[in-house]
Amino acid sequence: MDFTFTEEQQAAVEAARAVFSDVAPDRTPSPALTPGAVAEDIDRHLWHELARTDLLGLTLSPEHGGAGLDPIALCLVLRESAKVLARVPLLESCAVATAVERYGERTLAADLLPRAGRGELILTVGANGRSGHDPAELAVSARPYGEGDGSDGADGETGGPSRGSGWVLDGIQSAVPWAQVADWIAVPAHTAGGRPVLALVPRTRDGVTLADQVSTSGERLAEVRLEAVRVEPRELIDAAGCWDWLRSLLTTGTCALALGLGERVLAMTADYTGRREQFGFPVATFQAVAVQAADRYIDLRAMEATLWQAAWRISTDAGGPLPAPGDVAVAKIWASDGVRRVVQTAQHLHGGFGADTDYPLHRYHAWAKQIELSLGPAAAHEEALGDLLAAHPLS
Repeated sequence: MDFTFTEEQQAAVEAARAVFSDVAPDRTPSPALTPGAVAEDIDRHLWHELARTDLLGLTLSPEHGGAGLDPIALCLVLRESAKVLARVPLLESCAVATAVERYGERTLAADLLPRAGRGELILTVGANGRSGHDPAELAVSARPYGEGDGSDGADGETGGPSRGSGWVLDGIQSAVPWAQVADWIAVPAHTAGGRPVLALVPRTRDGVTLADQVSTSGERLAEVRLEAVRVEPRELIDAAGCWDWLRSLLTTGTCALALGLGERVLAMTADYTGRREQFGFPVATFQAVAVQAADRYIDLRAMEATLWQAAWRISTDAGGPLPAPGDVAVAKIWASDGVRRVVQTAQHLHGGFGADTDYPLHRYHAWAKQIELSLGPAAAHEEALGDLLAAHPLS
């Protein structure tokens, strides 16, 4: 077995480190000192730099101007982005673009993906449903145009467009990242038969309204309300497994963010405790401090191992004792619990200095809490893992 990354994946990491080297975590106001969102827009300079270095098209095929790499490479880049709290929808835009290329119609892919890779389009996705606790696809209904609106769905003087001419969406997706500045929003929905589908909706489409929301980390979110929103046939992806795969990629990407953030926080803690002295010795030499730091290092290594297992499963469609969502659930359990423990220990070992808003640790703590709960906390994934184990008993 070979656990090393390919040369192409390692090159993506080096390119990401070069881009993120100029990013300061405190470039925007502190969420602790800001009543609303810390900024109205994403970090546009960083977004353009990511596009210039071809990192936005990392997982797209050369046919659409991409590098043709896999979700593992994307997770490697996301890991680096979290170390500097990069304020860009890198995960959402790249994940949606990858799903469109994998499952969508060729004409839709040809129209959207080259521009998304060049940073000319921003894509986002509603993955939290109405409340964040129920499956996202149940929050929005999708029906063929003409069904249930009093028309017979046939072309003609009174019938309007045929049923095959499009779909109608109704429902709400909450906490959609950066929906206010996105060009297209991927909306999971369900048909009358309960089948999950994924619709690509322009933000400015008639019937789409946005209400501002703010994340724990101070980033701008939106409640996206859809009222009789028309989408073209090619804008609705009904391929089997599309939404499940995209949700797994988003969850795995969130685990990569948790790992990168945790690694940066532990490094900050090691640096601080190595310089802070009590009784004439660095506090890092005290056994109680060293043991706590060692426990958090073990958390990070477990987060890393489970992350790459999940990323490998969704990148290769490889088989296993459980379906790939089982490995994704394990990774998110470790990511949610692990990143929480890392930032809590860091705050403890920093003492009062960790709460100083002139020091960036409190920002990492806020981002960690957001990541911990995004796409479900550990308890939700433990329940999902239990269901999978019940359905697929291990021999």
